[in-house]
Amino acid sequence: MRKITSFLALIITFSLTAQNTGYWQQHVDYTMEIDMNVENYQYDGTQKLVYTNNSPDTLDKVFYHLQFNAFQPGSDMDIRLQNIADPDGRMVKNIGTKEAPIYESRIAKLKPDEIGFIKVNSLKQDGKDVKHEVIGTILKVTLNTPILPGAKTVFDMNFKGQVPLQIRRSGRNSEEGVALSMAQWYPKLAEYDFEGWQANQYIAREFHGVWGNFDVKITIDKNYTIGGSGYLQNPDEIGHGYSENEVIHKKKTKKLTWHFKAPNVHDFTWAADPDYIHDKIKGENDVTLHFLYKNDKEIIENWKKLQPKTAELLSYFNKHIGQYPYKQYSVIQGGDGGMEYAMCTLITGGRNFGSLVGVTAHELAHSWFQFLLATNEIKHEWMDEGFTSYFSSLAMNDILNQNKENPSAGSYRGYLRLAKSGIEEPLTTYADHYTYNYAYSNSAYSKGAVFLAQLGYIIGEENLQKTIKKYYNDFKFKHPTPNDIKRTAEKVSGLQLDWYLNYFAQTTATIDYAIDSVKTNEVHLKRIGKMPMPIDLKVVYTDGTEENFYIPLRMMLGGKPTTATILNDWSWVAPTYTFSTKKTIKSVEINPSKLMADVDDTNNSFSLEKE
Repeated sequence: MRKITSFLALIITFSLTAQNTGYWQQHVDYTMEIDMNVENYQYDGTQKLVYTNNSPDTLDKVFYHLQFNAFQPGSDMDIRLQNIADPDGRMVKNIGTKEAPIYESRIAKLKPDEIGFIKVNSLKQDGKDVKHEVIGTILKVTLNTPILPGAKTVFDMNFKGQVPLQIRRSGRNSEEGVALSMAQWYPKLAEYDFEGWQANQYIAREFHGVWGNFDVKITIDKNYTIGGSGYLQNPDEIGHGYSENEVIHKKKTKKLTWHFKAPNVHDFTWAADPDYIHDKIKGENDVTLHFLYKNDKEIIENWKKLQPKTAELLSYFNKHIGQYPYKQYSVIQGGDGGMEYAMCTLITGGRNFGSLVGVTAHELAHSWFQFLLATNEIKHEWMDEGFTSYFSSLAMNDILNQNKENPSAGSYRGYLRLAKSGIEEPLTTYADHYTYNYAYSNSAYSKGAVFLAQLGYIIGEENLQKTIKKYYNDFKFKHPTPNDIKRTAEKVSGLQLDWYLNYFAQTTATIDYAIDSVKTNEVHLKRIGKMPMPIDLKVVYTDGTEENFYIPLRMMLGGKPTTATILNDWSWVAPTYTFSTKKTIKSVEINPSKLMADVDDTNNSFSLEKE
C-alpha cells in the first residue's frame, strides 16, 4: 500500500509539473541489427522500437521516415531538382553550357542497382501485424491499438535497404573514394510535438527527430573501419584503432559485428571504409576525439594538424555556449561538403588546411545547436545554421588568430546581397520550400547569423553572451522555438524584443537609416527602411573631440548598457528624428560598428569635407 501511495504521489507530481511547465516531448528507444553486403551495398535489418507517448494526446497513427527512398527517379527530391531554377550543383549535371546551363538531375539517371531504398518487409505493434503504407519517403502506420498519454508501445520491424550512389550527404563511393556514408539509413520515427506530427517528405535538407537511446549492431566485412555515433561496446573484439590492445582476426573470419550504444540522441549515423586511418586524441573533459580519414598522402598532413585544432574548438564552444555532454565526437571523411550528426560529422577531406578547420568548426558547433538544442530545422533552419555560422566564425577568428574586427562580416555581406536581390523570403519559410536555393542559403546561414550578431548590437554584447549560455542551459534537449531565444534575451536584458523577432525573422522588411542634414550642431535623421532599430552614432567635433550617442527604440522600453550619451527614444511611427549637440559638428556616422544590418550605408555619414 505504501508503494502504491508513493507511486500515485509521483504521478500527481509529474502531472502538476507538466501542467505548470506545459512542456513535454516524446521518447524512443531503438535496438537495431543490420548485416551489410559490401559487394552490392544492400543490407538486411531488424528494428525493435519502444515508443513512449509523453504527449497529452491519444495517438492512432505514427509515421516513419524512409529517407533513402528519395534517391529514386521520380521521387519528390528528383522532381524538385528538375524544377528549381538553381538546383544544388552536387545533385545535378550541367548538360548545357556555363552561359546557358541545362541541369539534369543525377537522381533521374540512377539505375535499379544504384538507387537508394528502404523496404519494410514486416511491422508489428506489440506482437501483432499492423497496417502500414509507404508514401514517398514516409511510412504511415495505422495503429491496432491507440497509444494513450503516458503509455508505451513496441514496434518490431524487418527491413531491407540499399545504399544509393553518393549524391547528397549519404551514399556509397563518394568522389573522394569513401565506401559508405550512412546517414538517413534506417526507418526513423517522425517527431510528434506540440504542433503535431512532423512527417515531412525528404526533399534535400534539414531534419527533426525524437530523442532516445540507440543500441545498434552492424555486421560488415572485417576489413572495413567504422566511425560514427555512439560508443563502441566491444573494442577489444573489433580493434581497428578502438582497442588499446592489438586485435588480430582469424583468417576464416569474414565479417565483424560492431556494437554501438548512443544515449539520449535523436539520430544515429556511421561511415565505413577499408582504407580509413583512425586516430584519436583526448579533448576537454575527457572527451575522446576520433578522426577517420582516407590513407591518402595528399591529405594526411592536414588531418594530423586538424586534430589539436578540433580539441581547441571543443574547448571554445564549451566555454562560450555550454558543456558538451557526451564523451566522444568523431570527425569522419565521407559524404559531401559537411553535415552534422549525433556525436559525429561527415565532411569531405581533400581540402586545404584552413578549409578543413573551417568545416570542422562549423559542423562541431552544430552539436550544440542542431543536436543538443535541436530546433525543428524543417521550420526554423536559421536557428541552427545561422547560430552555428555565428559561433563557428567567432571560433575560427580565435583559433586561427584571424584578428577580424567583425568575424560575422561575411554573414552581413551575404544577407545584404540577399536583401537587395529581390528574391528574399521570410525566415518562416520551410527549409525545402524556398523558391531559390540561393535565397535559402543566405537566409539560413547569413541572415540567421546576423540575427544573433545584431541581437548583440541591440541588447549589448555582454547580454548576448549571457543570453546564449542561458538559452543553452534552459533549452538543451528541448527543441526550442524562435520565441524561446527571444524570451531568453528579454529575460537577460530586461528589454522588449518581440518587434525584433517579428520584423527580422517573419518579414523581409529592411533597415535603412540616413543622415538627412547637419547644421552646425543639429543633426536631422530619417528612417527609409521599414524596420525600426535603436541607433548608435559617432560625432566628431571641429575641435577634434569625439562623442558617441545612443538613440533607444521606444518599443524596447529601455536601452542597452552603454557609455554613450543617451538621447530621447525614437518611436517607429516617426519617420524623422532631430537632436542637438553642444559643440560644432565636423562629421557624423550612423552605425560605426557596422553591426546594424543597414542595407545602404552610403547615406550613413556626413562630413564637412564632403560639403
